[in-house]
Amino acid sequence: QVQLVESGGGLVQVGGSLRLSCAASGSIFSINAMGWYRQAPGKQRELVAAITRGDSTNYADSVKGRFTISRDNAKNTVYLQMNSLKPEDTAVYYCNAAIVVVTTSIIEYDYWGQGTQVTVSS
Repeated sequence: QVQLVESGGGLVQVGGSLRLSCAASGSIFSINAMGWYRQAPGKQRELVAAITRGDSTNYADSVKGRFTISRDNAKNTVYLQMNSLKPEDTAVYYCNAAIVVVTTSIIEYDYWGQGTQVTVSS
């Protein structure tokens, strides 16, 4: 069984910073891509940033230059450093990971965290 546990959300003022963390645990063989998504009230979930196992990154245009995604493969953890936060960054942020597990065979599954609220006040 695999779990993704997020931490680091909260309330911050405009222009402030937050760092989100997401740790994967359980029967993990390896982790491929990891990423962060967000969902604001009344809106669809959207990709914020993603990172491959080889540290190639991809960002939504709205966060380029302000957010940085990174990962620690030894700790099975992905981070999202968020700077210069804006009210429009307010959302529930979800961690996502493509995790390879070994049961009777080796299979990659898509896992999600429970979400962490980020609120940016103006």
